[in-house]
Amino acid sequence: MSAKVRLYVEHPLGPGQSVPLERDQAHYLFGVMRLAVGATVALFNGRDGEWQAEVAEAGKRGGVLLCTEQSKPLQMPPDLWLLFAPIKKARTDFIVEKAAEMGAARIVPVQTDFTNSERIRQDRLQAHAVEAAEQCGGTFVPEVAELQKLSRLLDNWPSDRQLMFCDEAEVGAAKALASRDKGQPWAILIGPEGGFSEAERKRLWALEQSHVVSLGPRVLRADTAAVAALTMWQMALGDWG
Repeated sequence: MSAKVRLYVEHPLGPGQSVPLERDQAHYLFGVMRLAVGATVALFNGRDGEWQAEVAEAGKRGGVLLCTEQSKPLQMPPDLWLLFAPIKKARTDFIVEKAAEMGAARIVPVQTDFTNSERIRQDRLQAHAVEAAEQCGGTFVPEVAELQKLSRLLDNWPSDRQLMFCDEAEVGAAKALASRDKGQPWAILIGPEGGFSEAERKRLWALEQSHVVSLGPRVLRADTAAVAALTMWQMALGDWG
């Protein structure tokens, strides 16, 4: 019987492995979804692929699931980071959710000179990434990093990681990416609603690994730009093509 519910767990998964449930998970499975002993649940932990599991014990405050067989192997995304300046709460949530769905391996909120938000709830954003993976059938959950200053990130930028810097004044992304080889580590940088400062723009232009691109003739909102940039990169250099 195929599972109607997918659940992310921290516990290891494997043949015959028992998985204890936390109180919130038990409430969701048995109180909200009305599953009973013998029901099938799809489990994943971001490391061991997806496993079919049967409900062995069901209670209001806990329960136990028993792994029976693997239904999907672990599918790793490309080595792609999404860097973005946090914006309003709901739109920041949207960016994290879509990045998880679209195959980002790591999500990094950055504080730029014109970033409106100076703090984030990293744990809440990580939960959004987990929920997106649960709903879209993914077996990998990207890490959502703590907010960090863009300047400090660039100070320690990895020499082997290319950077797609989205600037509305430059050439289209498809043209800029067409000459690059697949398989390299990459990052995409989406700026704040107020754009990058002149100092930031100069520094990004000077970075050896930087590839300055435009996402088209229209100025896009930050959340739309993130989806557009991820789509362009995945089509040119990711695992969509």
